[in-house]
Amino acid sequence: MTVSIQSPPFDMGAEVRRFAESVSGAGAIVTFSGLVRDDDGKLTAMEIEHYPAMTESAVEAIRMEAMERWSLLGAVIIHRYGRLEPGEQIMMVATAARHRADAFMAAEFLMDYLKSRAPFWKKEIGPGGEKWVSARDEDENALARW
Repeated sequence: MTVSIQSPPFDMGAEVRRFAESVSGAGAIVTFSGLVRDDDGKLTAMEIEHYPAMTESAVEAIRMEAMERWSLLGAVIIHRYGRLEPGEQIMMVATAARHRADAFMAAEFLMDYLKSRAPFWKKEIGPGGEKWVSARDEDENALARW
């Protein structure tokens, strides 16, 4: 598995072990897991929507770009959709390379892409109602460095 867009939760430890066993010759494996964040204590849930074929294709294309750009030995992206509550995992990125700098840079690149450009639509749900999440300037700035 290299890209999985899924509704059910995942076991990060099991996914990282499976990934580590699948790459040979790595000197570094970098992992990151994103969680539903509730900054002001008023988030009941977040709903994430997507168009399956479009999303999977776009995420796989950016994974392949990272593979080539940083000579990765492997990269895995898991991203969930559906209704998620604060503290739940939204996504995971894992990269493997011969050297740590490549693994770290590729992981950051993938995380910035997933936050800003991946075709997911996020809606926050709270006591005051629902609102769609807009792109934030700091996320756009992070992506611009690549």
